[in-house]
Amino acid sequence: MPEKNRLRRTISRWANSSEAEARDLRREFQASGVLCIGDAPNREPVHLRGTLRTVTLRPRGGVPALEAELYDGTGTVDVIWLGRRRIAGIEAGRAIEVSGRIGEQDGARVLYNPRYELL
Repeated sequence: MPEKNRLRRTISRWANSSEAEARDLRREFQASGVLCIGDAPNREPVHLRGTLRTVTLRPRGGVPALEAELYDGTGTVDVIWLGRRRIAGIEAGRAIEVSGRIGEQDGARVLYNPRYELL
């Protein structure tokens, strides 16, 4: 029984820290004047800022594609650079600003080949 309580406390601490992180990210990125990912419209030019949570190499149609999940506390968008295996500075945990048009593929929001700036 004590192990169950310890597990619950650990999960609760992790959930609370995730909520606090999301709140801090929202505050930081909203103050910069860029759109929140959660509010960004599809098929219109957008300028977003967030943190890369994951970066993976995943081929699409036989072509290499560097795929990253951008998170700002309000939502996520998959950022995909087609034809790239690696981009210097693009790594998990990195803050980045991107510009482009958000589309939707298989129910997920995606941004293909965006302009980007490492922060």
